[in-house]
Amino acid sequence: MNLAQRLAAARTGEGEAPAPQRPAPAGAAAPVAAPAAAGPRSLPRPRATAAATAVPPTDALARLKDRVGKALFERMGSRMNDPSMAEDALRAVVLKELDEVVEEENVPLSTDERQRLTAELADDVLGYGPLQRLLDDTAVSEIMVNGPDAIYVERSGRLERTATRFTSEEHLRRVIDRIVSRVGRRIDESSPLVDARLADGSRVNAIIPPLAFSGSTLTIRKFSKDPFTVEDLISFGTLSPEMAELLHACVEARLNVIVSGGTGTGKTTLLNVLSSFIPEGERIVTIEDAVELQLQQDHVVRLESRPPNIEGKGAITIRDLVRNSLRMRPDRIVVGECRGGESLDMLQAMNTGHDGSLSTVHANTPRDAIARLETLVLMAGMDLPLRAIREQIASAVDLVVQITRLRDGSRRVTHVTEVQGMEGETVTLQDAFLFDYSAGVDPHGRFLGKPVPTGVRPRFTDKFDDLGIALSPRVFGAAEPAAATRW
Repeated sequence: MNLAQRLAAARTGEGEAPAPQRPAPAGAAAPVAAPAAAGPRSLPRPRATAAATAVPPTDALARLKDRVGKALFERMGSRMNDPSMAEDALRAVVLKELDEVVEEENVPLSTDERQRLTAELADDVLGYGPLQRLLDDTAVSEIMVNGPDAIYVERSGRLERTATRFTSEEHLRRVIDRIVSRVGRRIDESSPLVDARLADGSRVNAIIPPLAFSGSTLTIRKFSKDPFTVEDLISFGTLSPEMAELLHACVEARLNVIVSGGTGTGKTTLLNVLSSFIPEGERIVTIEDAVELQLQQDHVVRLESRPPNIEGKGAITIRDLVRNSLRMRPDRIVVGECRGGESLDMLQAMNTGHDGSLSTVHANTPRDAIARLETLVLMAGMDLPLRAIREQIASAVDLVVQITRLRDGSRRVTHVTEVQGMEGETVTLQDAFLFDYSAGVDPHGRFLGKPVPTGVRPRFTDKFDDLGIALSPRVFGAAEPAAATRW
């Protein structure tokens, strides 16, 4: 008798007629079998026998795992989310408790079957449950959990629903609690939303009832274990080689650069690539809400904001960190995102000797990015005239790089725009590169266009000449010499 038959017998009893199967509700998704390549810890696939037909083995196994999981959490209590306990020590305790719980279940299992079942349950409890397989899938860039029964992923810029699901709302809440507790955050009825991160740097946002009406909602934006390089972005079509050469020269020449784009367009990824152009030997201070940047330089100081405690006190904002960073002797300040009053302090830093600073802002065009910076400066609470704010922006920001997610799911840099200064009451902008939409799309709906130079040479290239930074003539659309630099 195999595992499936013994599980069925343990639930229905030998010689008894199996209980009739409850019909699935109309429109419900059919159960999806576990993939054959689930790894050595997966249980063997049952053969189609009468007993297996009467009681589906996946249902019997799910019930067993659910019972054992609940019993384990009752026995472990608060130790499960104790941030002071090392991962190896916690795993040893969990495995010991699991052995005892499985023994108490008194289900006939062979030694190999029991070991596989215990290992699978340990991964489910110590990892991130049903999400672990999606987190291990390198093709998945984002995971969106809309309650225990609806899990979506993004692959190649497209959203799709998966067959993965949690057993209950409580199961989902346990996974959320495990994620946030590991980074010293909390989520409960008094603080029902939280930003956190996984150990690999992936960004996590969670929101629970009563704010999330349809059930606890979890969003995980994954980041590659190996950070994308400029060559990767060129191969994806995000950048052109000419554009990459210009941006490399801008960062090396210590121009202040703002990366602009909408949500999910890849601003942080592009900012990470731009920061890779910073020469070695400079002191870099990064400031973020949740640490995401993966700088490759040696001399990097990473600062992270802190939310208020349960009494509503002790918060450390991005603005506090920007002010403090000015006393840390930075050569470069990299702010993950300007979204409030810290924009004023960032502009002042750019205008007072901290050249070469980098940041991102949410906006749909370079012109919108300038307008948004004006709004963010006003959020600082300073009663400044609009012209003074615009003069600060025009003086501080040298370049706006606009990245857009197109309708085919690809991310492309659509503008590289110089901030030239003020004319009257207006901040003047000049495009150096624009995305060519006129090429149309291929039969699969993918855009065929690419960024092309406008032919206008930015004024800041005079600074390149002073610093001895050479650009290929092809960057601005001139004929390329045989020895031109290639990416």
